[in-house]
Amino acid sequence: MPTVDVNRDELFAALNQTYTDEQFDELCFEFGLELDEVTSEKEMITREQGGERATNACEDIIYKIDVPANRYDLLCIEGLSQALQVFLQKHTAVEYRRVEPQGGQRQKIVITPDTAKVRPHVVGAVLRNIALDETRLKSFIKLQDKLHQNICRKRTLVAIGTHDLDTLEGPFSFEALPPDQIVFQPLNETKEFSASELMSHYKGESHLKQYLHIIEDKPVYPVIYDKNRVVLSMPPIINGDHSKMTANTRNVFIECTATDLTKATVVLNILVTMFSMYCKEPFTVEAVDVEWVDGSVHTYPELKYRTESVSVADINGKVGINESAEKLSSVLTKMCLTSELSEDKESIAVTIPPTRSDVMHACDIVEDVAIAYGYNNIEFVLPQTCTIGKQLPMNKLTDLLRADVAQAGFTEALTFTLVGEPRMFLLFSLFPPSLFHHPLFPNNVTH
Repeated sequence: MPTVDVNRDELFAALNQTYTDEQFDELCFEFGLELDEVTSEKEMITREQGGERATNACEDIIYKIDVPANRYDLLCIEGLSQALQVFLQKHTAVEYRRVEPQGGQRQKIVITPDTAKVRPHVVGAVLRNIALDETRLKSFIKLQDKLHQNICRKRTLVAIGTHDLDTLEGPFSFEALPPDQIVFQPLNETKEFSASELMSHYKGESHLKQYLHIIEDKPVYPVIYDKNRVVLSMPPIINGDHSKMTANTRNVFIECTATDLTKATVVLNILVTMFSMYCKEPFTVEAVDVEWVDGSVHTYPELKYRTESVSVADINGKVGINESAEKLSSVLTKMCLTSELSEDKESIAVTIPPTRSDVMHACDIVEDVAIAYGYNNIEFVLPQTCTIGKQLPMNKLTDLLRADVAQAGFTEALTFTLVGEPRMFLLFSLFPPSLFHHPLFPNNVTH
């Protein structure tokens, strides 16, 4: 589970309420989180590097909170505080909107064909008139790091680039060029490097060297240019220094390059929904067009709301409660899920926001009902059936034979050679590929 470090006082200010450590630990448990540690920057440095290095460290209390690996919306203080406020019923879930730029002309990213050799996808968005400060900027950067380590799989699937849009001019182009043709000044460096020089330079750098292997053996490297051939980034390694964000940045251009388009859209949705709260028009995101290699144009971020229908009887049966459809619908609002009842009140149509990419099936909604209802409020009952587990005789015989046969020098191989169509496909509701008959077993269709 990822661990999120949040300043206790900043979190309490966002929640408009203070708690003791014990009270906040209980709140985390009720919401499905775990307060892993209460510490401070000074205490962490003392423990890891010694007391001498911690002399001037901050002594503010830090909460280390374990969050589920698929709850990307809880990886920063902004998302965590919003979710807890909704859970405590202090606020209702917000609605995120994609808006058009005031001038009417969207920013555009054009993908060139050679990117297919290394990193074929890109998505983008603009946070317009955002109010940042040093604290918010640090949180923005920390969220990117958490996403890189989690859903982005250490930048192999997705790499995030954030830029000061006022230093750039669109349209942008996403290209793939030989390393020696890419020359720019990377982030926090004082001179220009070619991409080849940069890869050698970063081999001795503790933070970035772990990402070099992703592209270093490729014939071309991905790079994003603006209209004036200013380099925004060379993903997944480093951004350019020219468009570096600061606390004074007011318009943020976000690009996510990827090998997995679905993951890229999720990452972009999380970034813009978490920090659009600081925009002049809160919870709005400016659209960006992406022109694919085939000439088709796609608009991001998607910010899609989708609906999933769940049976009331199914929820009650799986959670172990007996509540009305109205009560279950009310409970779901605590998890940022709005809903409508069917006419017969036997099912609930649940609206899933773009922040909740973890909700994939009806069973995920059932789990949210259990959390919001409160596990401690579910009545303890004895199972209706009583069984005693034991090993099947066939499995016991197989285990005994397996040991003796292995000791005789044979190697066990488990393949699908003798497995027929019903077991491989039909039982899983899959459509089989081309089939042929095994010459020794004509009645057993194999693959």
